[in-house]
Amino acid sequence: MGGVHPLAFVDPSARLGDGVTVGPFAVIGAGVEIGDGTEIGGGAQVQGPTRIGRENRIHPMAAIGFDPQDLKFQGEEVRLEIGDRNQFREFCTVHRGTSKGGGITRVGSDGLFMAYTHIAHDCQVGSRVIFANNATLAGHVEVHDDANISAFSSVHQFCRVGRHAYVGGYTVATLDALPFVKTVGQKPACYGLNSIGLKRKGISPETLRKLEAAYRILVRSRLPTPKAVEQIRAELAGDPDVDYLIAFVEGSQRGIIKSPPRGGSRGGGEPE
Repeated sequence: MGGVHPLAFVDPSARLGDGVTVGPFAVIGAGVEIGDGTEIGGGAQVQGPTRIGRENRIHPMAAIGFDPQDLKFQGEEVRLEIGDRNQFREFCTVHRGTSKGGGITRVGSDGLFMAYTHIAHDCQVGSRVIFANNATLAGHVEVHDDANISAFSSVHQFCRVGRHAYVGGYTVATLDALPFVKTVGQKPACYGLNSIGLKRKGISPETLRKLEAAYRILVRSRLPTPKAVEQIRAELAGDPDVDYLIAFVEGSQRGIIKSPPRGGSRGGGEPE
């Protein structure tokens, strides 16, 4: 049925779709557009310009669409765009972009963002992602589809987290986290293919075999990254997921995390 609680505030310029629910003490600011069936919990705040799609659930005390935490921000018009069917749990924070970072923060669809997660300005977050409690993105981070970022992990500005990546709890990622791979540790290392997650997502056994072979070449062979990529391309190219892995590595600006475990969770990376 939807409806705005009488103790909520909705700016006259905000646009609410059919069936939108706004709980008590929630605040919907100017320039906000909320799609059909979305629920805004009590005490949550959404500021604009922000566009939120259909059937999202924003839980109490979340803060969505606030100004970027960037000293260069001078009040210029910047945006946040969120897709459909996401869940933002209690005390999540998602900030709009900056003019020098493209002017927009984006979040895809069907994501779960657990309590106290943070998405900073100019981040580009894909669909079907899971952020566990207190997972934190600095500015300008890319998180590709189906990635999983575990509790208390942080991703440095301008880093990327690849498709189907699993970033373990308390990880500090200052380089790019490889797609399809488990990356874990305060000095992060690669702990093999994210096999369980990939099987759950329906990745075929043949593709799993090829990704496992590519992982061994890239991480376990100790070849320099360009040589490893050359070998992967020669032996395994043609599978769309392998081709994506190659493109991800070659497109890295900060370098990739590719060290095998060395003594517990100690590891490292390879700046390119």
